[in-house]
Amino acid sequence: MALLMRACTLVVQLLTVPLVIADALGFYAVYKRFFPVIMNKFSRPYNEKMKQQKRELFRDLARFAPTRGPLRLLEIGTGTGTNFEYFPAGCRITCTDPNPHFQKYLLKNMELSKHLEYERFLVAPAEDLRQVEDASVDAVVCTLVLCSVKNPGQVLQEAKRILREGGAFFFLEHVVGEESSWGYFFQHVLQPFWYYFGDGCELTRSTWQDVEHAGFSEVQLRHIHAPISFLIKPHIIGYAVK
Repeated sequence: MALLMRACTLVVQLLTVPLVIADALGFYAVYKRFFPVIMNKFSRPYNEKMKQQKRELFRDLARFAPTRGPLRLLEIGTGTGTNFEYFPAGCRITCTDPNPHFQKYLLKNMELSKHLEYERFLVAPAEDLRQVEDASVDAVVCTLVLCSVKNPGQVLQEAKRILREGGAFFFLEHVVGEESSWGYFFQHVLQPFWYYFGDGCELTRSTWQDVEHAGFSEVQLRHIHAPISFLIKPHIIGYAVK
């Protein structure tokens, strides 16, 4: 099966050569303008199918609010803002995303989520949030982001830096499947194409290892099978305390 997987992957790599060339010539940057449109359509059915999991995850956010004042929350890779409905009323949110073209859809979801206070929208890569002060937030939220960043470990260190002591990093990420499964096979075979379709998304990451090795004082992590496409069915969900 391993030999077949390598052969099929090679075929897909050859088919994506035009995309590699377009990227090298700078033409792929145009796709980033249209990617928010795709994500806006994808996030709706995904959010509907993952409602229960998200409610359970974000139910614990209120535990990390300070004794006085509202919960200070930063969301990495906010995208279109589909997580807003799950955040506790009154919390103050800083939104970040490296793609400024998400802001149009983000503003629409802000209008629908009047129970929250919005601080600012930062256009910044997840690995470099220098505009955010050390120990300045109570919670960091990151969903479907660690699959596409260039350096997941660095993102986790940035999350730790901006969290106060006792604050928590909340995550929900799709990950690589079990090695003996057909899902694992197709994740690897289709990865060369998926990378460009998903704006840098990686199907084959063992993201739980990055979280477990990031140096948090406590990690609550579960592996689940999401009720969605088999390619991104394996997920991890939980939170890690600084």
